Amino acid sequence: MAGKTKPMSQVKQILRLHCQGKGFKTIARILSVSKNTVKDYIQKAKATDLLMETLLAMEDPVLEGKLNPGNPAYKDERYDLLKPQLDYFRKELKKTGVNRQVLWDEYRAGNPDPYSYAQFCYHIRQYMRSGKPSMVLDHRPGDKLYVDFAGKLLYYVDRRTGEEIKVQVFVACLPYSDYCFAMAVPSQKTEDFIHALGCCLKEIGGVPQTLVPDNLKAAVIKSNPYEPNINRALEDFANHYGTSVTPTRPRRPQDKSLVENQVKLIYSRVYAKLRKLTFFDLPSLNRAIAQKVKEHNQTRMQQKEYCREEKFMADEKHTLQPLPVQAFEIKYYREHKVAKNNHICLGMDKHYYSVPFSYIGMKVKVIYTRSLVKIYHKAKLIATHP
Repeated sequence: MAGKTKPMSQVKQILRLHCQGKGFKTIARILSVSKNTVKDYIQKAKATDLLMETLLAMEDPVLEGKLNPGNPAYKDERYDLLKPQLDYFRKELKKTGVNRQVLWDEYRAGNPDPYSYAQFCYHIRQYMRSGKPSMVLDHRPGDKLYVDFAGKLLYYVDRRTGEEIKVQVFVACLPYSDYCFAMAVPSQKTEDFIHALGCCLKEIGGVPQTLVPDNLKAAVIKSNPYEPNINRALEDFANHYGTSVTPTRPRRPQDKSLVENQVKLIYSRVYAKLRKLTFFDLPSLNRAIAQKVKEHNQTRMQQKEYCREEKFMADEKHTLQPLPVQAFEIKYYREHKVAKNNHICLGMDKHYYSVPFSYIGMKVKVIYTRSLVKIYHKAKLIATHP
């Protein structure tokens, strides 16, 4: 292939035959390379001002650095003039209406010998890439659980009306083993999110050290890179299960790259395989999703000798904290003033709950779930109702 760098082992053969007095044509015939390739490498070797014996004694990467010192574009005098402006161009590209064509026009107007538009864009692109390095994260077993919702929806069909009922798909993964969980829920509302999260922990059979949600409203009320306001229901959920919540930074998909990758895999290994099937209720859809996710977890990972389920069962499941004995119920918080009939009225269920008559006219705090109502006055529990 023209223009492709030859292996240094072959280049050493070229140089060694040249030292033996062989001509360009003879070397080309012996090594089955073009005469121009032989000539080019011998000229590069002579341009280094080093003895052939010295070059032949070098390790391959060192020799390659001597013979191929880098992209000549960065040695151009025009690049020396462009380099100080690259950071300015990067900042300007964030402004409304500013694109590379606009910046190139400005750059060309102030330079007698400017780069072409293609070369100008190449150098800006290379500069922007170098400013966004990434690193390999080392995950510990049982440390985190990444959770998110898939962007694309699934649906089931209402038997009575024939209407397609759209549903959200909750996706979670443990980054150490890449073990995946997915299920469909009616919406991204807090109640559905908490329900899916509880089903996920029940499925994996334990609780990780921390939950890492995206900045969806069901998890985070107000996103902030440093101090996000976490939804109180999620905080109660975490306290009940003995874990913590660490939301990802807003607009930083790399913080949850593993669950983003799981969503892509769910599209191909769940969505695609269920596309020709019709479901008539949410439970049957979830049973099918669970089966496909199980097959996904049991599929051998690329460049690995094991599947996600084997890695999870062998190295991670025993590191998870135990599940609590009681199931979690979402808590709702209200403040009420005790009426003259020594009752308070909860608007959600439109029921009246009594308190001791001595608290008539006082403000009380109410914490209630689906099964229990507790009423407090100045940190003292004054009434409980099932």
